[in-house]
Formats: sequence, C-alpha cells, structure tokens
Amino acid sequence: MKIAILTSTVRPGRNSIKVAEWVKENAPQIDGVEFELVDIAEYDLPLYDEPMPAAYGQYANEHTKKWAAKVAEFDGYVFVTAEYNHAAPSALLNAIAYPYQEWNNKAAAFVGFGSLGGARAVENLRLVAAEIQLADVRQGVYLSLFDDFENFADCKPRENQLEALGTMFEQLISWSKAMKTLR
Repeated sequence: MKIAILTSTVRPGRNSIKVAEWVKENAPQIDGVEFELVDIAEYDLPLYDEPMPAAYGQYANEHTKKWAAKVAEFDGYVFVTAEYNHAAPSALLNAIAYPYQEWNNKAAAFVGFGSLGGARAVENLRLVAAEIQLADVRQGVYLSLFDDFENFADCKPRENQLEALGTMFEQLISWSKAMKTLR
C-alpha cells in the first residue's frame, strides 16, 4: 500500500513542505505500507488547461499525464494544507482538479496549519474530496502558527499533535485498505 503526503503550496519560503516533512518523519513504520512525500511544486502545473473535463480521463497535456500517473500510484493521501483566505490554497485546488478517476475510491486525511490550525481549509477540502470520490477520515491534525511553529516558520509541533497524527494514520491506513476493495 502506498500513501502520498501532498504539499499544498508552491510559493518561496512556504511552510507546506516543512509540515509535510514532519508528517513523513512521524509516519508509522508498518510492513507493506510506504509513505511518499509528493511536492506539487515539482509538477509546475499551470492553471487548469485541459480541453476536456477531467472526468473523461482524456488528458491532452504532458504535465497532466505526468501528474495523473503520480496520483494514480497511491491508495491514500494525506493533504498537508495551509489556509489562505479561509480556504485551501489555489495551487492545491488546481492540482486536485487535473485528474479525476485517479482519485476515485481512495482514502484521504488532512493536516492543516494556519492561525486557526487550517481548520477552514480542511473543511473546504472535505467538500472537494467528496466530489472526487475520496473517503475522508475523521481524525485530522490542526497545527497553529502560534503554538506549533517557531517564528511562524519552523515547524515544531507540540507533543499532543503526535497523538492526533498517530490516530489519523491508523484511520487512513484502515480506510485505504477498505477502499482498495472497491477498485
């Protein structure tokens, strides 16, 4: 089983990559489960530019084919999301919009961060997940820029965040296994 830990931002100096690295470093060591950090910045996706809707799976552009192939590799996803203007970052929403069937019947979990722990971005993503047929787990992790970062830049989560992360991973792995039976 493969689980992707996805970043959400592409701007210079972003915290998304730092939080994703923390998530990966604290992922459980379980036989048969592999975690991979997937940085959306490495895919350099322009604003959605496919001539056909993603649901048709008729991708014309090489960047779309490459991104869709990467998304298809996984059984589950951890979306590490910043909160921009009470929502998920546009770079992440754009990346989600490119493929469709590659997301279907898989599981998702969320690690949010921001002034309110990224809670509104996570709620935004839960709605998007439903539309692309991702089953989202209940447990999330919500990191406060005030309490879980030093100088708003260095990811240093409080101890209690590790317990939440562990529970989130347990749920995500269970749901990823269960969803695999639908594919």
